[in-house]
Amino acid sequence: MSPLSCFCCALKEISGRRLALLQALVLFAALLPACAVAQSTDGATSARKVLAQNPTESPASNTLDGLTALDLARRSVTKYFEQAANVVCAESVTQGIVNPNGKVNYHEDSAFEYQLLVDANTGALRLSESRETRKASFRDPARTLLVTNGFTSMLLIVHPDYQDSYTFEPVREEIVDGAAVFKIDFKPVPGGSSPAALQLRGKNYPLPLSGSLWIDARTGSITKLVAEVDSSLSDLGLKGLRSEIHYATINFHDPEESYWMPVSATIDVETPRQHWRNLHRFSNYRRFRASIQLVTGGKP
Repeated sequence: MSPLSCFCCALKEISGRRLALLQALVLFAALLPACAVAQSTDGATSARKVLAQNPTESPASNTLDGLTALDLARRSVTKYFEQAANVVCAESVTQGIVNPNGKVNYHEDSAFEYQLLVDANTGALRLSESRETRKASFRDPARTLLVTNGFTSMLLIVHPDYQDSYTFEPVREEIVDGAAVFKIDFKPVPGGSSPAALQLRGKNYPLPLSGSLWIDARTGSITKLVAEVDSSLSDLGLKGLRSEIHYATINFHDPEESYWMPVSATIDVETPRQHWRNLHRFSNYRRFRASIQLVTGGKP
């Protein structure tokens, strides 16, 4: 097994002299198994029973069934990691502190040039992120804020190499923004690999992620992913963690291509004493274009 990627949530206090780490680092660090394990027939049969017991809220003709949509979503995730390194975008980040009423009562804003870097040359997918500051946020040294990054690796929940680590149950078909989507719940399989771990005092504690996917009923693209961790790790200082990521199709021209990319992500982290909420927005996607010019007959 080899490291694949990480989603980091770090609580940091900014001061003029030093950057002090105040809380455990939450790493969404994936380990790829040596080979993918096919989904069992019994699991597929069970999922079909769940779909039959939950009639669609909005039947649509010529759409996929829930399990076929999930299979296409796995292919979309694989393609996403192939395409993501070909684009760069603008990222705006709002780091907020949430009061007991659920309202953000303090926030700081910043902006970056963002690119996801993908390396598959070693045979195992490795992800990293590049951020160039375009607007630095004002830092209040008296405030403790949450630093979040790497959440694009949340899609590994649907990656083919993790299909034996989660159970997926189609719930119903819904209409979202005029389009038919399948809502599919997922839960971790006991003893299965997790793309998430809590790093505390140099030791990693796997995080049991559960949540829901919303998959386009025609294309199989994921439009929304919600993943969370309950209070089962409260003894480690983590009361709750929730991520909600939205995706959309980005169209490029000359040549005509469509990429499926994240457009927003909201990360909530709670400890017994504090609640943080970070909002990431992605816009102005630009595609890299490589060109080769051959010049002959010129003078050196």
